[in-house]
This record gives sequence, structure tokens and C-alpha cells, in this order.
Amino acid sequence: MTWNHFPIFVILTLLPALLGAVLAWRSPRVSKSSLVCSGVAVIVFCVFVAGLWLSLGRPPLRTLGETRLWYSLFMLIAGMWVYRREGYRWMPSISLVIATVFMIVNLLKPDLHDQSLMPALRSFWFVPHVTSYIFSYSLFGCAFLLAVLGLWQRSDAYLPSADRLVRTAFIFLTFGLLSGCVWAKQAWGTYWSWDPKETWGAATWAAYLVYVHWRLTATKHKKNEKNQQKNILSHADNAYLWLVLGFALLQMCWYGADLLPAVQDSMHRYAG
Repeated sequence: MTWNHFPIFVILTLLPALLGAVLAWRSPRVSKSSLVCSGVAVIVFCVFVAGLWLSLGRPPLRTLGETRLWYSLFMLIAGMWVYRREGYRWMPSISLVIATVFMIVNLLKPDLHDQSLMPALRSFWFVPHVTSYIFSYSLFGCAFLLAVLGLWQRSDAYLPSADRLVRTAFIFLTFGLLSGCVWAKQAWGTYWSWDPKETWGAATWAAYLVYVHWRLTATKHKKNEKNQQKNILSHADNAYLWLVLGFALLQMCWYGADLLPAVQDSMHRYAG
């Protein structure tokens, strides 16, 4: 399996995923047929990832394009999971659009995929560290979509779902951070060096930690019904805006920081 097979697998993935999204829209309840189609799409994409892994002889997680590959996969999984759990009929469609965008970017701008793997990446922690991060990014992406919709509709109805997504994603993000520290100790002899990538990662983690703590400890003001409803909406708006901020920090941590001059000498520029 090589990168030349990617366009074929994109088509074979998008067809059942698109059918699943259509079936989700047409059914007032969670459609088992939609879940089956989405599951088939995920399996097909997993076949390509596994084949590429075997072909390269290393995990396809080194380059930015390879992380986009995993994000496309995890976005399909996250959309299917949120639809099944929360029942949002539009989620498979939106997650499919996002996954498709990342697939198209990889088609238009494929990175160099070779078998080389620098010594620092030859660690047990390489795969769990990167995949846990990327999976958390996909869940945070779904929470971001709920936040945008909540702001647009001025409704707090999406806040409980966003909270559940963020709490789950935060677990994976924390594991990614801690496993990265252990990996850094093995590779460079220190758990933390304030590398630019590490700094942006810490900022992202701190932002979502504040959100989780704030939402768990938020007090409910007992005022008259009109003011109470106003306070609830104001609190929801602030929560949604914080999720938007967290997602912006996440983008900087993932690929935005690579554009900064300070990152040119970063230990995390493995593909350089």
C-alpha cells in the first residue's frame, strides 16, 4: 500500500460515509443503517492507514500530512460517535465535510512519505502520544461545532453535549501530554524543555482545564425567572466563546506554531 492508492480509498470511504450522512438526515431517530454505513467508511479508511503503516515499516505519524490522515479518520469516528450518543442528525454530515477537506488537502499537497524514522521517534510512546492527541483534537472539533451552533442560535441546549465531549477529549489530551513528557525524558533526558510546541501544547491543555473546572464548579444564581434565563444564556455564551478560544489554541499547537520563527529550531520538527 502506497500513497498512490490514497485517491482510490478516499472515494471508497466517502461513498458509504455520504450515504450514512444522508440516512442520518432522513431519520428522526438515530438510524442504525446510517451507523452501519459510517462504520464501513471508517473500516475502509482504516485499511488504507494499516496498509500504509505496513508499507512504510513505521507508524504514519511523522509528517503533518500523516497527522491530517489520522485526523480525517478520527473525525469520521467522532461524528459517528456523537451522532449515536447525542442524536444530532447533522453531525455525520459536518464531520464528513471536515474529514473530506483534510483528505483533499492531502491529495493536493501530499507530504514526502518515506521509511526513515529519526532515533527520537523510535519509542514505544510515539504512537500512543500522537494518536491520543489527534483523537482529542477530533472531539474538541465536535465541541467547537456545537459551540458555534449554540452562539448562532443563542441557546444553551448544546452545552451539556459540549461538556461531555470536552471532558472525554481532555482525558486523551492529558494522556498525550503526560506520555509526551515520558517520551521526552527517554529521548532528550528531560521531561519538559519549554520547546515552542510544548508551550503551545501546555497553553491548549490549560485552556481546556479552565473550561472543565469552570463548568464543574459554576454556581446557579437564584433570581427571578427572567433574570435567571438571562444569566443562563450569558453563561452559555461565555462557555461557547471559551471553547472557540480553546480550539484556536489547538490549531496553533497542531500546525500554526510551525509558521513561527522560534519553531524552526524546535525539537518537534521531525519531518524537517
